[in-house]
Amino acid sequence: MEFIEIIKAIILGIVEGITEWLPISSTGHMILVDEFLQLNMSEAFKEMFFVVIQLGAILAVLVLYWKKLIPFSSQKNRAIQKDTLFLWLKILVACVPAAIIGFMFDDKIDAMFYNYQTVSVTLILYGILFIIIEARNKNRRPKIVELEQIDYRTALLIGVFQLLALIPGTSRSGATILGAILIGTSRTVAAEFTFFLAIPVMFGASLVKLLKFGFVFTSAEMVVLLTGTVVAFFVSVLAIKFLVSYIQKHDFKVFGWYRIVLGIIVLIYFFV
Repeated sequence: MEFIEIIKAIILGIVEGITEWLPISSTGHMILVDEFLQLNMSEAFKEMFFVVIQLGAILAVLVLYWKKLIPFSSQKNRAIQKDTLFLWLKILVACVPAAIIGFMFDDKIDAMFYNYQTVSVTLILYGILFIIIEARNKNRRPKIVELEQIDYRTALLIGVFQLLALIPGTSRSGATILGAILIGTSRTVAAEFTFFLAIPVMFGASLVKLLKFGFVFTSAEMVVLLTGTVVAFFVSVLAIKFLVSYIQKHDFKVFGWYRIVLGIIVLIYFFV
């Protein structure tokens, strides 16, 4: 295997680790980067790689929030253990809409929307929505300021917003954060619930892609997949810490403007 393929996997891992958690669309960026930095692998492998690489990002959430997510810690009393179990139930409730629609229409969605035109439009559209929604909520006080205040109805509504992310370029974190803010959660709570919601969603999506691809890899494919996944983990740790720190003092408008500018650049590049 050429060393250049490992370098490509490292770059793709960096892109995944940054864009998975910032509301700027990881899938969209991966599609765009692949236009310029194509892995010399089969199309089936690349389709699987772009999804399974997210396992590194999931591991970053588990490492950073282990104490908050583990329900049966000896350091937690029964009340806190109960709250943690309820949190997981709410996360699973929020997963239901995407699990159903994704399972039924995964291949059709990929065939119809996995292209630069869709990515460009959704980057711009949701960039505009970020700016509008943040301006609308500028002087509003959120109703939900703690994770424990999220009830099952709110969790399900956030899960419905997550459906939007089935379209490449939307951003799973962007869709759920926007939806959560719209229904009254604080930015911090919206971001944290989005992180946790990613665990079953991304694990499930990765499992589906692995099953479709099969668990038989060449040595070159295994090296590329592991390299991208490990890099995505370490970069994700940094990206999550940055986002949590950033939203304590700032809103999401800067990500909206970034999406608009990038979407326009991509449209001009491919159109010309």
